[in-house]
Amino acid sequence: MSKSLVQLEAQIERIKRALMTLGSMRPGSLSRQYRDPETKKRPFHQASYTHKGRGRSEYVRPENLAQIRRETANFKRFRKLTEQWVDLSLEASRLRVKKGDIKT
Repeated sequence: MSKSLVQLEAQIERIKRALMTLGSMRPGSLSRQYRDPETKKRPFHQASYTHKGRGRSEYVRPENLAQIRRETANFKRFRKLTEQWVDLSLEASRLRVKKGDIKT
């Protein structure tokens, strides 16, 4: 089912508004590690991410765990929304070309 250009642009505007509501963000994921993996004793949390082509891992203090979870969730939401935005923009561009509004 083909969407109209107006519908696509309305969806893009909703995505833009959703992006504006995102708070702090950081890439990566959280994992629980163990200082003694064989007996699974002395657990700690670690944030792992790649930025500018370099992988990093950081210890996360228990009091910061909730905030880091929110920030990584915000980043995942950011990536999903921007991917949707690009998809909709491509579809809108194709419609404009088809209608003759843009010359290729």
